[in-house]
Amino acid sequence: MSTVLTVDGGRPLTGSIQVRGAKNFVSKAMVASLLGDTPSRLRNVPAIRDVSVVTGLLQLHGVDVSVGDEDGELLLDPANVEQAHVADIDAHAGASRIPVLFCGPLLHRLGEAHIPDLGGCRIGDRPINYHLDVLRQFGAVVEKRTQGIWISAPRPLRGTRLELPYPSVGATEQVLLTAVRAQGVTELRNAAIEPEIADLIAVLQKMGAVISVGTDRVIRIEGVDRLTGYTHRALPDRIEAASWACAALATGGDVHVVGAQQQPMLTFLNVFRKVGGAFDIDDDGIRFFHPGGRLNSIALETDVHPGFMTDWQQPLVVALTQASGLSIVHETVYENRFGFVEALQRMGATIQVYRECLGSAPCRFGSQDFRHSAVISGPTPLRGADIVVPDLRGGFSHLIAALAAEGTSRVHGIDIIDRGYEHFSAKLTALGADFSYEEAPVLTG
Repeated sequence: MSTVLTVDGGRPLTGSIQVRGAKNFVSKAMVASLLGDTPSRLRNVPAIRDVSVVTGLLQLHGVDVSVGDEDGELLLDPANVEQAHVADIDAHAGASRIPVLFCGPLLHRLGEAHIPDLGGCRIGDRPINYHLDVLRQFGAVVEKRTQGIWISAPRPLRGTRLELPYPSVGATEQVLLTAVRAQGVTELRNAAIEPEIADLIAVLQKMGAVISVGTDRVIRIEGVDRLTGYTHRALPDRIEAASWACAALATGGDVHVVGAQQQPMLTFLNVFRKVGGAFDIDDDGIRFFHPGGRLNSIALETDVHPGFMTDWQQPLVVALTQASGLSIVHETVYENRFGFVEALQRMGATIQVYRECLGSAPCRFGSQDFRHSAVISGPTPLRGADIVVPDLRGGFSHLIAALAAEGTSRVHGIDIIDRGYEHFSAKLTALGADFSYEEAPVLTG
């Protein structure tokens, strides 16, 4: 059975909701606590499934995780770190890919790490070969076995020089979490420099790491013998903030996102304004609203930071179905991120996807058989439909479409959204959405 959200759409979302710490940072900061020899304190932690998964994985490895005095505060004590059984890791992690980031810290603490085959949202290949290659360059030995992957450090890990073929966020996190305790200096070229990476660097520096970031995507890490715990407040989730912003735009609404910050969202805010949305920034957050009149079509490419974030693309596409003219979106980060548009097409959207690079320049997917560009023609009224959630961000985009559509939609597999959106049903209620839950047989398409 699957949880189904029944939505009676066609009404503006209005009101105020709050976003807390970024999903793409909090889980990595929790893993970083393994590197310290004293407890860590992480604040502004959202109550999402990914946090529960990482909490369980840490506990399997002997870390004591408890709730602090402050709402959204976790205390993490790594005094008794131990190796977990790979079957237990596999059973607990499910589709999460976070276990691969445990490897560097565990190699430093225990000399070995075991991880299962890894899943993740179906938005592209997302191979872990970057991670394994990184660990090998530090001196780790990687063995692929039937039960999973065994990684060992027969001698202390050593600093190294690396250059990523693509500025992968996950691979950059792997380097940071491994290099801070490796002997000598590590230099990483073509590194990811997302705000969540900067916040992870801030955490590691608080723990005693020595890390410098150049203006040319070069990160230099000087290994240290010892790290302590940290106290840190997580930066807000810019993906969730943008998702609610797009929901306000698509429904003709007015949503105050408490906790949203301008600086990590500069690129999004520029695009939001070009499309015809409006926003007001105050000390508490950002108010996003539809000012009336028509929305504008745009040409857009996703890119690594400081470009337009790939996770902003899907909710924005829903809003672009209500814009006048032809909008063009060129996805350059994940090769299969337009699968979610099939549901939008059934709801009345006019969207065509193409293998060609419909951007300013060919991207790395241009010579491959991936439909990674989209043309959206609007405005088109959306109609209620039965929808199956494909992945986290696509699922929230489907939810936005259901909220904007006239009539009733039934969104299947809504549980996936719990992975990255805290208390989203309570937030829908706060914004005046008309919806209800039921249990129904699982649909596959």
